[in-house]
This record gives sequence, structure tokens and C-alpha cells, in this order.
Amino acid sequence: MRLWDRLARVLWYSVVGKLWATIMLLVAFVLLILGFFLLQYIDIWFHENTRDIKLLFIVTAVIGFCLSTFFAFFLSRNLQRPLIQLKDAADSISQGDYSTRVEIRSRDEIGQLAKTFNHMTEQIDKLIHDLNHEKNHLASILRSMGDSVITFNAEGEVILTNPSGHLLITQWSSLEGGWLEVPRKKGNMPYAKVPMPLQDLFHTVMAEAHDAMEKIHVHSNVWSVVMAPLQSGGVVRGAVAVIRNVTEEHRLEKLRRDFVANVSHEIRTPLSMLQGYSEALLDEIVASPEERQELVQVIYDESLRMGRLVNDFLDVARMEAGHVDMNYQRIDLGNMMRRVHRKFGVYAKERGVKLIADIPDSMLVLEQADEDRLEQILTNLLDNALRHTASGKSILIRGAAVEVNGEPYIQLEIKDEGKGIPPEDAPFIFERFYKADKARTRGASGGTGLGLAIVKNLIDLHQGTIAVDSIVNVGTTFTILLPVAGDIVGRTQPTNKK
Repeated sequence: MRLWDRLARVLWYSVVGKLWATIMLLVAFVLLILGFFLLQYIDIWFHENTRDIKLLFIVTAVIGFCLSTFFAFFLSRNLQRPLIQLKDAADSISQGDYSTRVEIRSRDEIGQLAKTFNHMTEQIDKLIHDLNHEKNHLASILRSMGDSVITFNAEGEVILTNPSGHLLITQWSSLEGGWLEVPRKKGNMPYAKVPMPLQDLFHTVMAEAHDAMEKIHVHSNVWSVVMAPLQSGGVVRGAVAVIRNVTEEHRLEKLRRDFVANVSHEIRTPLSMLQGYSEALLDEIVASPEERQELVQVIYDESLRMGRLVNDFLDVARMEAGHVDMNYQRIDLGNMMRRVHRKFGVYAKERGVKLIADIPDSMLVLEQADEDRLEQILTNLLDNALRHTASGKSILIRGAAVEVNGEPYIQLEIKDEGKGIPPEDAPFIFERFYKADKARTRGASGGTGLGLAIVKNLIDLHQGTIAVDSIVNVGTTFTILLPVAGDIVGRTQPTNKK
């Protein structure tokens, strides 16, 4: 019974079966009509040989039925073959084989259908190829981008990211509350996707459906985030975020603002004094020559201070731009230290400070060094020490040959018994305009706030290192290590620990 049902289903649900059944029913109907109208007249017209005529009629009907069945089957097979090919080709295309083509064997409707099918397949193949090309092109662009690109769907799930973005969200996942859990629309299982630093911006974009930009601070870094909604038919279906690390730009912008503010502050004081005392002289407020001489001396001192300030500005700018001319040659550092000691000896004696030099009799030779720049380093450090060392205290300048990690170095020390530097300020003293003593003014100390920054840059140009060790109200020691060898470019510098 099942076989009969299956056969009936095949005949009924296939085009060929329906066609064959229709032809058979039509032939049977014609024969029955002919038999119904003709058999009743055979006995009347052919009563002598009625049985043979009926038999002949039946045989003719059977033969006609068989011939009709044969031709119907032949016709159905011709119709069935191209239809099966179209079906198989459609199955291949549905499985991703877009190179499938159907053989065209006729010019009738089925042949036209096959031709149209082949043209449609070619267009689909071309379209898929173009889409894959664009996809690979976009993927290459995303991989080569330095910025991080992360795409979220409406539920906050990450659906696309480039390598930089993948690394970024992996790092941010370690933050406290690292992922935003967004409930599914159906069910209770949450998505844990949006990184914590992007949560507020993601909510804003999804709620307001427009672009948003924000700078966020994560792990001491500054990131610029531009997030745009992904819309389809007026419905927000997700968001894409482009994230760039702007830490260096932020730092440089802060340095620029601080530099302008500090320059304005440093120049304003001597300019005000120059202007005030000059007006006093012009208005002839002072009466005695002694007072006039005092005002002129103040104007002269402030002009010298402004000159030092401008020169220090230029030195720092040239050093940071890499435009410093260095005259490297073989020098004896001991002779240069003795010269600096003599130069500051009178100044120290006037302030009541004892200046001590501990320099060995043997030569302290540097194969490649700029003597003028090294003298500038010692001058800045000694000037800084003298300005912050009280009368009755002492300053020590010492030089020695040492070995660090098996390499020869010259070690310089400038040790004072001044106010000292608080531990929290020590890491920042080599920055421009940084004040370790917040209550100290530039006018009182006479410094420009750039001396230690210049010292650090010049030591870096000599491939050396500088370290500071300070105790408040006890004193400060600056230790400098300079490599002896001539080929100093690219050498690994030692870490000097006090």
C-alpha cells in the first residue's frame, strides 16, 4: 500500500506525472466516447460478422492506447530532463557553487528558461565575486589601520573588529566592571560585550541615534573615541567605534599650554620690574645719585635675567628639536672640573658657602665629548646648588673613574647641604619649570626653571645618565655617569641606583 501511495505521490506532484496522467485520461475518454456511440451500431450495420468487428475495434483501441502511452512517456521524458537539470543546478547554487550552468538543448520555452537561468547564475556569480573582493578590500584596510575599529550590534555584542581593536578590548576586559552586560530581547541570558570605558558613549549613541565623540582616560593613556550608529530602515541596529591613542598628542598639547603659561609667568616679572623702574627714572622720582644707581642696577640685573631666560628657552627648543650642534672630541674632564671650581669659588665665598673639589690627579679622559656642553652641565648644577644652600654649609664636586657592567665610565657628583627635595617631587625635577619648593618664587632664587631640563638633555646627548638622591633639610646629590668609549652611539646605558 505504501508503494502505491509513493507512486501516486510521484505521479501527482511531478510535472511529468501530471502530464502523463492527463494524456492517458484524455485518450481513455476519447476511446470511451467512441465506444459508447459506435458499439451500439455494429449489430445493426454489421450483423453478419459482429464479433470479429468488435474484436478488431477492441484491438485497435488497445493498440491506440499503447501508442498514446508511448508517445506520452517519450514527450514527458523530453520535458523532464531539462527540468531535472534546472533543479540540480539550483541545488548546486544554493550550496555556494555559482559556476553551475545548464545545457541549452532547444529553443522552446524550456530552452529560454535555461538561458535565463544561466544568465541569472552569471550575474549572481559576478555579484558574489565583487562582494568578496570588497569584503577582502575592507578587511585589508581594517587590518592595516593603526586605529582600533570595533562594531557592536544592538545588544552590545562585538560582531567585527580589527587586530588593534581586538587587542584593545582584551586589555580593557581586565578593568573593574570590564564588560557591560546587555540583556537579550528574548530570554534571560545576558550578552557581556561592551567594554567599560565605552559604556556611557554606547548608551548615548544607541539612545540618540547620532554620532558622538569623547576622550577617555584608561591606564594612564588618553583615547579619542568616535562612535556612530548603524541604521537600517530608520532602526538603530548597532554602533561602530573608531578609537585612537592620543596620549602623545595630549601630552604635547599640555606641554605647549604649560610652556606658554610658564614663559608668560617667567617673563612677566622681569618685564614689570624693568617697566616700573624705567618709569621711575623717566619721571625723576628718585632724588639722590645713590637711589638712581640702585634702580639702574636692578634694571641691569633683570635684563641679564631675561637674557638668561631667553637663552635657556632657545637651548631647550633646539635640544628637543634635535638641532643642537655638538663638538665631540677627546677631553680631560678633570681640567674642566678644576676650571669650573675656580670660577664658582669667589661666588661661593661671598655667600659664605664652602666649595670643595675632590678631583683625582690622574686624567679623567672622555674620548667623545663636548667640553663646552659639559661645562654648561656643571655650571647649571653648581648654580642650582649655591642658590639653595645656606651660608655656613658646603658643596662638594667630585670626579672618579668607575666601571659599570664591565664598561668604563666617568662618574661626577655634585653634593650640597641645602634644603633638599621632597621624595614626591624628585621624579619630576628634570621637567621644564617644575618647582620642588612650591613656596619659592623665581625672583627670590634667580633661576629660570629650565636649568635641570637642559642638564638632562645634554647628558642624553652624551649617552649618559643622571640620578638624584635627596633628603629634605639634609642635602641633595646629583650623580652623573658618562661613557668613556668613543663610539657612544647606540650603547646601552647602565641604570644608576643610589
